[in-house]
Amino acid sequence: MENTIEILDTSLRDGAQGEGITFSVRDKLAVVQALDALGVTWIEAGNPGSNPKDAEFFRLAADLKLEHARLCAFGSTRKKGVRPEDDKQVQSLLDANTEAVTIFGKGSYLHVTQVLMVDPAENLAMIEDTVAFFKQHGRFVIYDAEHFFDGFAENADYALSTLKTALAAGADRIVLCDTNGGAFPDAIEQGVKAALGVASGAMPAAPAVAPDTSAASAVITGIHAHNDSDLAIANSLAAVKAGCRHIQGTLLGFGERCGNTALGSLIPSLELKLGLRCLPHGKLEHISSICRQIAEIANVSMPDNMPYVGSRAFAHKAGMHADGILKLRGSFEHIDPTLVGNDRRFLMSEVGGRSAIAERARKLEPSLTKEHPVVSALAARLKALEAEGWQFEGANGSFELLVRRELGRYQPLFKIIAYRVVTEHPNGEAIACSHAWAKVWVDGQDDIAAAEGDGPVNALDSALRRALKRFYPELEQMRLTDYKVRVIDGRDATAARVRVLIESTDGQRIWSTVGVSADIIDASCAALVDSIEYKLIGDIERRFKAYL
Repeated sequence: MENTIEILDTSLRDGAQGEGITFSVRDKLAVVQALDALGVTWIEAGNPGSNPKDAEFFRLAADLKLEHARLCAFGSTRKKGVRPEDDKQVQSLLDANTEAVTIFGKGSYLHVTQVLMVDPAENLAMIEDTVAFFKQHGRFVIYDAEHFFDGFAENADYALSTLKTALAAGADRIVLCDTNGGAFPDAIEQGVKAALGVASGAMPAAPAVAPDTSAASAVITGIHAHNDSDLAIANSLAAVKAGCRHIQGTLLGFGERCGNTALGSLIPSLELKLGLRCLPHGKLEHISSICRQIAEIANVSMPDNMPYVGSRAFAHKAGMHADGILKLRGSFEHIDPTLVGNDRRFLMSEVGGRSAIAERARKLEPSLTKEHPVVSALAARLKALEAEGWQFEGANGSFELLVRRELGRYQPLFKIIAYRVVTEHPNGEAIACSHAWAKVWVDGQDDIAAAEGDGPVNALDSALRRALKRFYPELEQMRLTDYKVRVIDGRDATAARVRVLIESTDGQRIWSTVGVSADIIDASCAALVDSIEYKLIGDIERRFKAYL
């Protein structure tokens, strides 16, 4: 285990406790398959004793054929004064029929006496009895010492005695929890070293159903950090450097309160900076796409500025930075983005410089250099448009169409002859609704369509695509995934110009487009038109390449 780190992802348990995070049973099964594809060691998939949904999940999960990961059911030690075999929550963990169970017990004397309200000796007995019960039933036991670091600061002897008890009962892993997320890295290091002193030489009392990586001479110690002081990753790194070889967290960092250790950011640092192996060979390059996949399942936006895997992680806007990157890749990037499956992006703006513009435009015309007249024209056009409030750094689709226009390679695929949008607010209890109609022209023919929508933009989008589907049936695959409006200059109050940014997808690609106007519907229409044209042009070019 010297150079190997076990990864336990708790997105489906601790992550599901985060505000706004809800997983259906189907969602949970999809997350398990995504995490298994990434190659994590353990998936803490829920608490079967807490709700019927988790119990149903574990029943269905028994049929999953996982290649890399193993499932853990999560729960507490037995209740005060109750034998493990008589405790319904303990029994539910056994009934989950997972290879491993994660058992949490109190590691803080203060919590034992003031929150759990039991005698400290009884707390130790609860830990011992529960761990031994699951070992007797052939389970791999991961023991989470809840509030360990707070407990270690309050009463170190008692905190360490809880670990000794779990180890003596046969725990296969002991995990130190910064449950409140308030510890600093130096306190983490001190607590880990003390725990390792307890764990050194301790072996499970009964044979464990151990993973292939457990050929160590001592029980492996782990870390479970929360991010309430924005130190979860720093604390996890401190724990690893102090000797922990098991890390718990959630891939995207969501979880209780301020969240958990963001494994999507931590794993690349461990593998690429410290030379430790967290995932099977070749899996790290998939971490960006799997982070996006889990964000989609959880119905949350992945943080754009998330290190390594976020869309901004390798985005360059300043002209000096873009020029430096093109000359020396390491000048403004700490790793090659392809190592984590991410992409380098040059943001198009008035401060971006011609080097960045040329690099982006070369995707359409490889011969372009920063001295090319087209690049100079694009730079001038960008500055003029951004002075009017346009912004292309987050609108890759609109920027590509702009490049095509400057290259003379743009041919409109349709034209809007007219459109109208009406929003009604009837009296009484009737719900307000919007109606739109659009008349389009395509290759000498026209069509007209109407639609209702939840708001004027949704109605216009539906009417426009309904009118175009007769000519372009592939638009059936396209949908909007995000819609943002920004007032450009609030000094004009309600007469101010607005910028609309739309994100779209067809299930294979994601692209963004922009529109600007003093009329929010007009701005939205401009972004919608760009979005549709970007989709259609891309489809035509892919068919042409396939034909060749």
